[in-house]
Amino acid sequence: MKRAPGAQTGGAPRVAARLETGLDADAATRIILSSLEDDKAEDIVALDIRGKSSFADMLVIASGRSERHVAALAEHLVQKLKEGGASEVRVEGLPHADWVLVDAGDVIVHLFKPEVRAFYNIERIWSGAPGPSALPA
Repeated sequence: MKRAPGAQTGGAPRVAARLETGLDADAATRIILSSLEDDKAEDIVALDIRGKSSFADMLVIASGRSERHVAALAEHLVQKLKEGGASEVRVEGLPHADWVLVDAGDVIVHLFKPEVRAFYNIERIWSGAPGPSALPA
């Protein structure tokens, strides 16, 4: 029986390695929140999911007023992260820009149009996660 490349032969499922950006979660979160506030993102929520997730330490969710606004938020965010020292940042969803995911390693950012955010309501999934404590300056 042939297996697909990279398929496991048993045991625990593989966990995808986190993207190494060169920024720790707190530094990346500060850059992200600052960028989103400067660009007038709406309803910004930052959730500390350390110990609750293997894919990230922080989750940031925000809304833009339109597809153009969401795309601009994402593009500026990637630029600010790279200026802040991030070596690699991945972006998904830019062509349609109704939901854009920015993977900054230890921090994952979801940018939505308001109606898409309301439909998926991903904050509900993490509702037990606390917001970030006072991040060191």
